[in-house]
Amino acid sequence: NYNLTPEEFGGPRLEGCNDYLCVTNPRVIEEIHISYMEAGADVLETATFGSTRLKLDEYGIGDEVYRQNLTAAQLARKVADAYSSPSRPRYVAGSMGPTGMLPSADDPTLSNITYQQLKAIYKEQAKPLVEGGCDLLIVETVQDILELKAAINGAVEYFCESGRSVPIQAQITLDTAGRMLLGTDIVASLTTLSALPISVVGLNCSTGPEHMREPIRFLGENAAKWVSCIPNAGLPINVGGQAVYPLEPEPMAKALYEFVTEFGVSVVGGCCGTGPDHIRALVEALGTNRKQTARPTFFEPHVSSGIRAISLRQEPPPLIVGERVNAQGSRKVKRLLLADDYDGIVQVGRQQVEGGAHVLDVSVALTERNDEDDMLRNTVKKLGMGVEAPIMLDSTEASALKAALEVYPGRAIINSINMERGRERIEAVLPLAVEHGAAVVALSIDEIGMAHTADRKAEICRRIYDIATQEYGLAPDALIFDVLTFPVTTGQEDLSMSALETLEGIRRVKALCPGSFTVLGVSNVSFGIEPHARAVLNSVFLHHAVQAGLDLAIVNPAHITPYAEVPEAERRLADRLINNEPNALPEYIAHFDANKPSADSRVTAEDAMQGMTVEQKIHYQILHRKKEGIEALLDEALLAHDAVDVLNNVLLPAMKDVGDKFGASELILPFVLQSAEVMKKAVAHLEQFFEKKEGYTKGRVVLATVFGDVHDIGKSLVNTILTNNGYTVYDLGKQVPLNVIIDKAVEVDATAIGLSALLVSTSKQMPLCVQELHKRQLEYPVLVGGAAINRPFGYRIGFVDGDERYAPGVYYCRDAFEGLDMMEALTNQEQRDAFIAKRHKEARAIRDRELLGKAEEAAPEAAGKSPVRSDVDPNAPIPTPPFWGYKILDQRHIPLDEVF
Repeated sequence: NYNLTPEEFGGPRLEGCNDYLCVTNPRVIEEIHISYMEAGADVLETATFGSTRLKLDEYGIGDEVYRQNLTAAQLARKVADAYSSPSRPRYVAGSMGPTGMLPSADDPTLSNITYQQLKAIYKEQAKPLVEGGCDLLIVETVQDILELKAAINGAVEYFCESGRSVPIQAQITLDTAGRMLLGTDIVASLTTLSALPISVVGLNCSTGPEHMREPIRFLGENAAKWVSCIPNAGLPINVGGQAVYPLEPEPMAKALYEFVTEFGVSVVGGCCGTGPDHIRALVEALGTNRKQTARPTFFEPHVSSGIRAISLRQEPPPLIVGERVNAQGSRKVKRLLLADDYDGIVQVGRQQVEGGAHVLDVSVALTERNDEDDMLRNTVKKLGMGVEAPIMLDSTEASALKAALEVYPGRAIINSINMERGRERIEAVLPLAVEHGAAVVALSIDEIGMAHTADRKAEICRRIYDIATQEYGLAPDALIFDVLTFPVTTGQEDLSMSALETLEGIRRVKALCPGSFTVLGVSNVSFGIEPHARAVLNSVFLHHAVQAGLDLAIVNPAHITPYAEVPEAERRLADRLINNEPNALPEYIAHFDANKPSADSRVTAEDAMQGMTVEQKIHYQILHRKKEGIEALLDEALLAHDAVDVLNNVLLPAMKDVGDKFGASELILPFVLQSAEVMKKAVAHLEQFFEKKEGYTKGRVVLATVFGDVHDIGKSLVNTILTNNGYTVYDLGKQVPLNVIIDKAVEVDATAIGLSALLVSTSKQMPLCVQELHKRQLEYPVLVGGAAINRPFGYRIGFVDGDERYAPGVYYCRDAFEGLDMMEALTNQEQRDAFIAKRHKEARAIRDRELLGKAEEAAPEAAGKSPVRSDVDPNAPIPTPPFWGYKILDQRHIPLDEVF
């Protein structure tokens, strides 16, 4: 608005260098600072957003970094001090913006900078800002999470060297789809930043508050840091060649007021396009007596890639660490490394993820080459943005780990540390873990050697736990203890008890090192025997390890069989071997020598399906993850049934069986995904036989897998069934933010919204969607389904405000066929109102029963129950609590097993 001339900037060469006005024309910057103080702001940002050496170099004044930043900080400090009072201090935040580089990218120009160079650039800027009187540093508008890591650690390095420090506020920029420029989502961003020494985490710039709502909701509900939100005044529009920001002060203030009061946001303000009037409206909306909302004290520990994050605590466990991106364990990866074919390694990583791996163990050490640092750096650079799964860096060389961590945009796992040489390895690796916020695998090895007994395993792990948490400040959940797996298959007497000692070691470490995790290289237990015998022992041992408390397992999912699917006789043999029973090893080996697999694996499957009907064979192949021959079986089934009947009565029950076994922890996630691939192949074959009616629709359904969930098993089936029964389906895919779902429903005037979740952690997005729809006064029925939820959950989330129900209703669908039934009822105009009313009544009955149960727990005497006492006769009959064995919904007596 000042319409400054080139001379007022300090000459034509400096025109447009707004920051340097602090030196050449400080009056302008001072007046702007004063205007915001007059509007009621608590914090002034310095005019240093573009004052790194790289940005100032664009104007030929890179050597002015210190002078420019110091002058800007002193100028803001002078104005803030003039407006401060004992009852209301005013603060100065040192602004540190992006350099314009994207170190995580593949672009040879934009990524042509190292982590250490970026770190030095931000360290250089932090020094004059702090010395000039800043109360905190804001690293803001960052597009690449790796640059943000470098900026934070550059400032921290200055703090350590100078003995002076201030809080750091770290702010990323998201697009309208909720991702950073290179694809990093909000969960991955928070995962990376939560492990770094910052005080405030938040969003700024890019969009207005309307597009920040869901990411801010996530931060508000999950971040164990203060949360900031400093949006633009809306998305800019081009008017006469200039950017115009359309959001007026009052609507912006209203939106940010909701963020503060509903989501617990701690810091709000304005970025591009926000003048003093916006700040004045915000101050008026918030008032002067501001009560800070308590923050969560704990963020569920995750690890992240440059794209997404995954919780270390899987439900059901374990987290699967894929072991194939390993030069020692894979001839293919070794060949790819020798050929410098890093794109080929990315393909191996993707195959591991498609097979169910949550994390990739990456090891590139080769005896044929001595450049492990470069190989690991190049591999990780490619995998970090090319594969969604986070990485476990597996190397004995601290220099290789350092090289890899400096190009990795997410939160990695370092594998590993130990005490074989006392503290040497710890002191070489833990500083890297602290700087980069990495989790660390710790092996139960000390100066004496590898721990073989549970006592020794627990003792060593506790020593490392104390050093890491007390001396290096690592959180307990940053530690993943490997109590070591030894083979029980070699005949060595000293290893015969090793499996039992390992299982007990897991239990001891979980108790002795609270908050930490455990991991095993599972296949070590079976070293030295035939592959088919190894597969059984590995599968049985993994099952027992998970029962003992194992959190992570380094395995190849393709070499594991679900425990329940291992033949009973072979399970017994494996159990006897694990338990070190007499003659267990020779009997185990003899059995598998006599029962070697056929050269044609199809014979085994055919044998298993002998005597089955074609429908049972299809069910078997889906449940047991066998793609080959599924089309032929479907063609045979179509001789007796139509395509819809095969889908509804053969395929869907098979997939429901898979989901039930997953929910009962009989199947781990990789097996569910493999069954889903068979199912997709079967459905794709059937679709050619469905009748399609062109130009007609019964209704419009928006389908999505909720944010954070990357699985679309059930959703794809719902899409197929609804589409082939006359509905128009808008399938938004996987991991979809709530605002995208709702915006699409508004755009197409949806008849209903369908939400899917496979995991318990992501199912929490469903009630948020219902609440947001209610808040916006939108009336779309919501259908929910997936392995993570059940019918009571569906009833429960329909209550949006105390006792108030979401009027259009929330409907749990146990499978895709019930989803069709729900849509048929909702689109039947004659029955719709009665159907919705009945569902609301059922939900209230369930709610009343739950409230009664809680009342009984809180005051058993008041509910007519005797409190538990130590002198109660253990043989006395147990009184039946009210409603047990009843189906409340229609008051009929129903057997208990049917109720549940």
